[in-house]
Amino acid sequence: MASAVDGLKQRLLDLSVTDEDGIYRHGADKRRLRTRYAVDCLRGLWREAVESVSFDVPDHGIGLAAVGSLARGQIGPSSDLDLVVIYDAHRISDRQLNEFGNKLWYPLWDCGLDLDQSMRTKQQCEDVTDKDLPAAVGWLNVRPIAGDMSYLEDTATVVLQRWRKAARQRLPELLESASARLNRFGRLAYLNQPDVKESRGGLRDAVLVSALAASWLADRPHGQYDRAVERLLDVRDCIHLSARKDTDLLLSQYQPRIAAHLGLADPTLPREERDAKAVDDLQTLLARVGRQIAFAWESTAARAEHSLTHDRPRFAFFQLLNPRSGGKRQAPTFTPLAQGVVEHEHEVVLSASAEPRSDPTLPLRAAVAAAEFGMPINALTLGNLGSCPIHDRDWTAAMRSLFVRLLASGPALIQVWEELDFVDIPGRWIPEWQGIRNRPSASSAHRYTIDRHMVEVVSRLDRAGYGGRRYDDDQLAALLLAGILHDIGKRPGVADHAAEGARHVPVILGRMGFDAGIVRRATTLVRQHLALSQFATTRDPHDPKVARTLASMLDNDPVTLDMLVDLTRADGSSLGATAAESITKHYGWSKWRESLVFAMAQATREVMRESMR
Repeated sequence: MASAVDGLKQRLLDLSVTDEDGIYRHGADKRRLRTRYAVDCLRGLWREAVESVSFDVPDHGIGLAAVGSLARGQIGPSSDLDLVVIYDAHRISDRQLNEFGNKLWYPLWDCGLDLDQSMRTKQQCEDVTDKDLPAAVGWLNVRPIAGDMSYLEDTATVVLQRWRKAARQRLPELLESASARLNRFGRLAYLNQPDVKESRGGLRDAVLVSALAASWLADRPHGQYDRAVERLLDVRDCIHLSARKDTDLLLSQYQPRIAAHLGLADPTLPREERDAKAVDDLQTLLARVGRQIAFAWESTAARAEHSLTHDRPRFAFFQLLNPRSGGKRQAPTFTPLAQGVVEHEHEVVLSASAEPRSDPTLPLRAAVAAAEFGMPINALTLGNLGSCPIHDRDWTAAMRSLFVRLLASGPALIQVWEELDFVDIPGRWIPEWQGIRNRPSASSAHRYTIDRHMVEVVSRLDRAGYGGRRYDDDQLAALLLAGILHDIGKRPGVADHAAEGARHVPVILGRMGFDAGIVRRATTLVRQHLALSQFATTRDPHDPKVARTLASMLDNDPVTLDMLVDLTRADGSSLGATAAESITKHYGWSKWRESLVFAMAQATREVMRESMR
């Protein structure tokens, strides 16, 4: 006997087909169609089950609901179904419930769908959300499908109310679980084969953003963020179409096909070149949307933490009562950090006197304050900083000094630069930055995108140089500037990125107005940033000709040699290779590689000393 859900699995795929040119368009519309079709089929299945059991199913106190992606209207071509029968134990017996459940679940299994099903009383629904954090988050979206709709809606309302009531107590657990997931799955933006659901910046984070918004602890972003989530759902859908199963892993064997589905393949190119470029563009797309979603989660979580810290409702900005003042309202406190920049609630914000639209130096002052005091920049402040009149030329001495201070801030630079990049401030300081922004590296040794890798490198450089040398201000500036620009030449079609980068560096630093000596040394370091490692692993350090060649490439300057050692060490140790131990052994930084580099550097230094005698 035919069932209402016969062919449902195939129909969900049919509603996901690409256009004639193979491109998957209008993904949001397709997700709405799949959701509507699945719900209609499930309602038909409910009616069939009601008519086929040996007892009269109550009209009240029992119903079928969806949670998960179906409830959110985000069901993919091969997504599983998360379904629950919610019932009143006083209206139906366990035997009857078991018989009725078989009539619901077996047809779904028979048609090949993955199913996550359960049968719970209203009290059990409340209990599981109280005790199981992932379940609590998943149950914030409940879609009544069939049966007693008001009973289902009442249950959903109660669950949501309990979440809001307990959100302050559950928030630390939620943040801890997100941190554990980050440690396990990494960041979507920097992974070659990411899990687009579980990695930081993935679909799970989008669910958590909605969960925090539902708790009323913090509002959620819209606009670009919503578009990023929809685009990532498009990627998820194309993974399903390519793999023909429910999976969120963007495996390398599927990537050329997925990139083509997303319209990233250029049909005019030869196949091998087309696939390589399409996959590169796919990784760039993932880096962009992953950063957008990750930033949304992290900023939303930070706002929720602030509301937890102060234990007061949102928007009560000027209503914090001081018990020592007899209940009088206490104004917020602001601690000055720099001109126009203050600290409020452990975040960097702008003072009332700041004038973003007329102050090009303000982003640098705010960034340096955030890095040196170890605080995030407030999300609204970032938006205001984006309105500053930022130019790539006409830098003042104060701006150059602040830029070097920012680069010298160590590990704190990573988060601050990421925040600035969210509003595209680095790309306005350095237009060439746009050419490598969010782009993956062609080398399998690199875990990070090109731009993030360069920031990682700079975060490992400081004034205390190799061999006990302590760099002066100009030397440190040259080293840090070389670090932030050393891979700026890594662009599609460029065979020698070091030479290409050396072509850009004097143009960039010249526009910024840096001293000619700083520009010359930074250019040399970028041009030769691979030389020391290549010489150390492919040449004989005991051959005086080898050392003399390397010394000549460095203008016979011992300071530049020491700086190259530091840059080489920072470059190698920041690769972040995780794919295999062999990658780390051959490309990453190790004691073996360090010993070879130091031996080559020492031999080159001896040659330089001899030339000075």
